[in-house]
Amino acid sequence: MWPPLIIPNDPGGVTVIKTLVNGLISGQLLEATGSSLIRLFIGFVVAVIIGLVLGFLIYKYKIIDDTLGFFVTSLQAIPNIVWMPLAILWFGLGVGSVIFIVILGAALSITITSSTAFKSVPPLLIRVASTMGSSGFHLFRTVIFKSTIPQQIAGLRLAWALAWRAVLAGELLGGSGGLGTLLDLGRSIQAMDLIFSIMIIIGVIGSFIDNFIFVRIERYVLRKWGIQTTH
Repeated sequence: MWPPLIIPNDPGGVTVIKTLVNGLISGQLLEATGSSLIRLFIGFVVAVIIGLVLGFLIYKYKIIDDTLGFFVTSLQAIPNIVWMPLAILWFGLGVGSVIFIVILGAALSITITSSTAFKSVPPLLIRVASTMGSSGFHLFRTVIFKSTIPQQIAGLRLAWALAWRAVLAGELLGGSGGLGTLLDLGRSIQAMDLIFSIMIIIGVIGSFIDNFIFVRIERYVLRKWGIQTTH
């Protein structure tokens, strides 16, 4: 038998399932899940806007690519959780520090993937569009951005996974409520059934959003662009 501190001595996982069901019925786990998802949504939306704008600027201007591009790549190598002490100093223990960690983690990833996607647009395609009278924002909207949508979707899918991990790590250390804070509570009271219940919720939500949102969007875009045929 495993020691209870490592894994519950629970044939069939009855205690874990009972804790999970009771937590959902009481609303404790639902409230924590809702808090985590709201922070994730806010941080991810802001990160998408920042990432796409910075990615375009890095693509458009060489001086920004040589300076900001290198800086972003360097920051990407730093794990998100390392920023948590600074986030707490800047924003205090609470929601602000968690959202900051989410934005930082996702925005850096989106910046790199979007700038790479913009740079991959064939120059011939841009020249042909320019010859036909397209320029400025019209050229960007109808040619450059549209031709990178499949890569952008793949980049957003990766950034979402990083953001989901970041919000949980931030809550784990930031003490601002949410699933991460419940995980820390389970650790402090040595409630392994609570910890495993939350891990189940985290895995289910992560799998659901990835497979039923991003994968479906990605497949739709690939079919629309003729890159992937319907099965």
